[in-house]
Amino acid sequence: MRGENQSRVYEFLLLGLPIEPEQEGLFFVLFLGMYLITVLGNLLIILLIRLDSHLHTPMYFFLSHLAFTDVSFSSVTIPKMLMNMHTKHKSIPYAGCISQTYFFIFFAALDSFLITSMAYDRYVAICHPLHYTTIMSQRVCIMLVARPWLIAHACALLHTLLLARLSFCAHHTLLHFFCDLAALLKLSCSDISLNKLAIFTVGLATIVLPFLGILVSYGHIGATILQVPSAHGICKALSTCGSHLSVVTLYYGAIIGLYFLPSSNNANNNNIIASLMYTVVIPMLNPFIYSLRNKDMKKALRKLVSKKTYSSN
Repeated sequence: MRGENQSRVYEFLLLGLPIEPEQEGLFFVLFLGMYLITVLGNLLIILLIRLDSHLHTPMYFFLSHLAFTDVSFSSVTIPKMLMNMHTKHKSIPYAGCISQTYFFIFFAALDSFLITSMAYDRYVAICHPLHYTTIMSQRVCIMLVARPWLIAHACALLHTLLLARLSFCAHHTLLHFFCDLAALLKLSCSDISLNKLAIFTVGLATIVLPFLGILVSYGHIGATILQVPSAHGICKALSTCGSHLSVVTLYYGAIIGLYFLPSSNNANNNNIIASLMYTVVIPMLNPFIYSLRNKDMKKALRKLVSKKTYSSN
């Protein structure tokens, strides 16, 4: 931002969800409950993986990082939305808005990369089971987590720096519940062609390429499963991928619905609904998907509960 335009922008106004004012109390309770489930569920996954030595494997190493990312992703937007609904004070400082945009992009990109790393882990486990421990060494696992953190940071920083150079004129009202990048660009009176190019490039790197990597991984997994002669072998292979496939379907389904389906008169409302899907609903469902469909996680949970019960007696 330059000159006098910069001095005029101290805060943005977040209009929030497209609901009636008398419904805000009900939605406040609903989203507060969903957020608490998200935080407690994902922290429980991290705790179980930390405490149970049987879960100290590459698959659960990635899952613990995904759980941490989900908690962080929801915490970027939902607490502020809940506070605005409760206090009726819907403004956010300029610096806070830019920071929220950075962390939203960062954790969204990190989520996508971690899901891709988990797909690669399942590919190695099913297609190269005899070499699994050799390929998925501790060094490789750390690399498959560290690189997503670095790339996600670079992508978020690029968007943030390009956003900070823009001028915002008279209108500072965002038709969203958080500082969405696309919504902010609509308010700018500067040339945003460079920002649009960055959105295309970063979107290709963080959404399209990881999604193609997941498709290739599951293509190989599918071909390997078809070569398994026994039904037991097929069921075992599918059980290791079922949870991850559910998360992939939810995550990329929301993104496809947002960016690739034809726009309508309610495009902004659809944008908000899709954003709620991958900032609230999917992070909340992940603990249930990975615990209810996973024997190891259920066994670790029963062990933890029995240990607490025994110690209390």
